[in-house]
Amino acid sequence: MARLILLPGKERSVLRRHPWIFAGAVDRLDGRARPGDTVEVSAADGRPLGRAAFSPQSQIRARVWSFDPEETVDDAFFKRRVAAALARRAALPGFAGEQGLGAARGERGFRVVHGESDGLPGVVADCYGDTLVVQLTAVGADRWRRAIVGALVLATGCRHVYERSDADVRRLEGLQPETGWRLGGPAVAEGAEPAATDAPPLSISENGVRMHVDVVGGHKTGFYLDQRDNRLLVGQLAAGRAVLNCFCYTGGFSLQALAGGAASVLSIDSSGPALATAAANLALNPQLPAERAEWREADVFSELRALKNAGARFDLIILDPPKFAPSAAHAERAARAYKDINLLGFRLLAPGGLLMSYSCSGGIGVEFFQKIITDAAVDAGREARIVRRLAASPDHPVALAFPEGEYLKGLLCQAD
Repeated sequence: MARLILLPGKERSVLRRHPWIFAGAVDRLDGRARPGDTVEVSAADGRPLGRAAFSPQSQIRARVWSFDPEETVDDAFFKRRVAAALARRAALPGFAGEQGLGAARGERGFRVVHGESDGLPGVVADCYGDTLVVQLTAVGADRWRRAIVGALVLATGCRHVYERSDADVRRLEGLQPETGWRLGGPAVAEGAEPAATDAPPLSISENGVRMHVDVVGGHKTGFYLDQRDNRLLVGQLAAGRAVLNCFCYTGGFSLQALAGGAASVLSIDSSGPALATAAANLALNPQLPAERAEWREADVFSELRALKNAGARFDLIILDPPKFAPSAAHAERAARAYKDINLLGFRLLAPGGLLMSYSCSGGIGVEFFQKIITDAAVDAGREARIVRRLAASPDHPVALAFPEGEYLKGLLCQAD
């Protein structure tokens, strides 16, 4: 096994169990290693630090599989890691219930593996009923795809596996997009292969609301599982309120607001297909008051200005935009966009109203995001206070040594 030797002093982050080793921390590679190979990681003085996946084309030159220098990375390793990730989720309050994992899997979606925070860098796996969606974003994970998928199937018992390794970050690892059915899939004629765009009809139940999931063409792995608890909170806050849901995608927040007794819900998105799915989701829930819902296809920035000019007011506004800053290099430009929508949000907020604002940009930290919201409130002439800090649902854990895993941050603010 080749050895990756760090520069003096660069072992500190590894000793603190941070899983990324950047190119600038590396002195040399002793031996030969191909992309994705497991290498020993050593300090400059020769101390063994762990074992990692080597990635010669990425600025993240290695991702640590294990901080135990003696642990072997093989098929059994991935079985242990996946089993441990699932056990952690099963121990969460209210996660699986008395009937165990099978009941939870049959009724709702949840994240099985959350990358570095579960000790599996570059691996994301989401479970929707009997379908597992796997995303591999790093060369080491890609190299071990068979072992990883096998471990996930063994641990979950899912009969369908779809791979959504189509994230842009794969290109930084020298990888091309990979998508398709790895197990099961839609029913096809004998001897034929399922089309890449085919997917069996799939829906999940979330907080009493059914939602379609498009594992092939939907965002991320088909659904935004990270917002589950925050959607529940919207339902708890919505009673009697006029709700505005911006960047609504397929209507998750909107339907929870209707379920919670909202007086009206206006949902805006620039994607016609997403709004069509949102309308279909509403139709999937005949118990909800469809007459209180309006779906509007428009650019959110332009529509917010039009609503302000028209004198509209809302009691609860949800701002959940796409990723404006994929890295810190984009933070300044993204900050202007976040401030713009939040400024408009505060101006549209009725007295005593609630603004629920999010950023899923890794390049925008928690403190910086709060500063942006503060500046927006000041410029809007509103006195506001934070009543709750918001984050991803508990099946998206953040390892203490890996703060980069806290990509989703949000604030619930109340304005005077």
